This record gives sequence, C-alpha cells and structure tokens, in this order.
Amino acid sequence: MNITGGKFRGRKITAPDETFTRPTLSKTRESVFNILFSITDFENKNFLDLFAGSGIMGLEALSRGFKDCWCVEKNFKIAQVLKSNYASLGLKPNLKIGDSLKFLKVTEQKFDVIYIDPPYLSGLYENCLKIIKDNQVLQPNGIIILEHSQPVDFTEFNVIKQKIYSQKYVTFLVE
Repeated sequence: MNITGGKFRGRKITAPDETFTRPTLSKTRESVFNILFSITDFENKNFLDLFAGSGIMGLEALSRGFKDCWCVEKNFKIAQVLKSNYASLGLKPNLKIGDSLKFLKVTEQKFDVIYIDPPYLSGLYENCLKIIKDNQVLQPNGIIILEHSQPVDFTEFNVIKQKIYSQKYVTFLVE
C-alpha cells in the first residue's frame, strides 16, 4: 500500500495479514481526505483512527497536515506492523493497544475527526457512536467518518456526505 497524498505521498507501507484486516483502498482514502479538505482545513486538528490496522488512515492524516493522530488497535501483532509503518516514516504513533470501545469510554482526549472502520458485520458502529455522543469525545464542529457495508443507525448525528464505493459506504457525520 502507498500513501496517496501529502508530504509522504507515494511512500510504501506494510499491510498486515488480510485474514485479520481489511485495508482501506487507495481510491477510498484519497476520496475521504478530499472530502474532508472540502469541509475543513487540517491545520492544528487531531485525528482518531479506531480499529487502526496498518495505520494507513492515520498516516494519510499526518501526511496531509493533521497535527496529531491517535490509533487504537486490539490485535497486538497488527499493532506491531502499525508501529513499524510509523517508524519507517520517522514517526512514533499515539497508539493504544486494546479495545476501541473501552478507549472511547476512558479517554479524556477530544478529537476533530474520528474514523470508524471496524470489522464489517461486527455490530460495533452503533456502540461507537453512542459512546462518542455520551462521553463527548468529538470536538465541537468535529466530524465522524464511518466506513461500512451495511446500514448503520446514526440517527443521533447529521449526515453531511455519503459516498458509495462498490459494496461499501463512507459516511460523514456531525453532531
């Protein structure tokens, strides 16, 4: 996989075993950040990549000008690949190895952009959204991005944009 834009554009990163992860395709990543850029600027903003896998979404965010990125990954072996990918670019991730839902419940950090891409059909989308809302994890004027293949109940949020790529949706939400 290659980073699609910004100062690290074209740099190659390692994808973990695809038995355990489903890396976001380059076309989708590029579109996500183009849409984000049309909504807001990235300067002095932070990014949370839940279910981070290889860390590609966080690396795209940092490459394009986000000041800070946090990654949450449950699988220890995959988290080691993420660390290696960051190190290959001279970066050290704000990585939390563990359950994303637990992280959302205990973090005192508030985020400008939260990217949610758990295993499809996991039932975690609604739980994440509820915790984000209840615990006020999203900054005012913050954006949540969901990558999903099935309908998700996001009635507590407002949809500002939704794109369809093959069999998956990318939905942008605000409170």
